Amino acid sequence: MADRSLRGMRLGAQSMQSEEGVVFSERQVRQYRAADGSEFSVTFAADAEIPERWTNAKSGLEGQLLEADGSLADSTVKETKPARTHWDMLLERRTRAELEELLEERLQYLRARRGKTGDKKAS
Repeated sequence: MADRSLRGMRLGAQSMQSEEGVVFSERQVRQYRAADGSEFSVTFAADAEIPERWTNAKSGLEGQLLEADGSLADSTVKETKPARTHWDMLLERRTRAELEELLEERLQYLRARRGKTGDKKAS
């Protein structure tokens, strides 16, 4: 009877898939140099925008992108607009005088409401 038993596989130990018919996407490998002089490589998709700085997963140091000849890549600083705050957007819609008037109306309403609720608590 033991001769005819089925042999099984360990669950999760081996994959039943093969790499047959799998087409890998195009890739590019870029080199980075950390402040301590160590170099490391990172693989990106062929059409990816390559960042000028990358953190080394092993050392935790930030590296700067290298050109193909081993020299540091020129950094292109992009001008960024300062983030618009809620206050900036509010000032686009209303003047400061209008905002002060609205604030005063709201404070009067809240004070009146607090006064009414305070009387009910005292009763």
